[in-house]
Amino acid sequence: MEDLPKSLRDIISTFEVLGEEERREMLIAYSEAYSQFSPKEDERYVLTDVRKDEECTDTVGVYLLSDEEGKVYFRMHLGPHVQTLTKAMTSILCQGLNGSFPQQIIEMPSTFISKIVGGELFRIRSQTVYYVLGRMKNACKQLLNKNLAQNGH
Repeated sequence: MEDLPKSLRDIISTFEVLGEEERREMLIAYSEAYSQFSPKEDERYVLTDVRKDEECTDTVGVYLLSDEEGKVYFRMHLGPHVQTLTKAMTSILCQGLNGSFPQQIIEMPSTFISKIVGGELFRIRSQTVYYVLGRMKNACKQLLNKNLAQNGH
């Protein structure tokens, strides 16, 4: 787990000690808090990727901010039909990945997801839980490619 950002490791540690019922309650709480990671009118994004994919029930928008060090911060827009678990993972990933370098996000393994979601929900909704992380990793790749193109490499 050392290859994950510290804030994400902290979230995982919290989930790992919970039973199934407590875990579900915590996921619901995260799903209700996802709007704090919504795009804001006064922010200027270095990358915006909004689309509807087969893997998801509704449109998902990924908005990336970047600071002077090159660290990224996610804002996400989820359509009204997005499932509770997708909203929860969005909130968890935004909180856990914000302030990381794009390359770190791209390279991190996705094996940690089952530690958050738990065995039962993971089996039922495995496609959903990987979707948001995949979109975030893809946005980081797009940003790195955009930066390379702008720098003439």
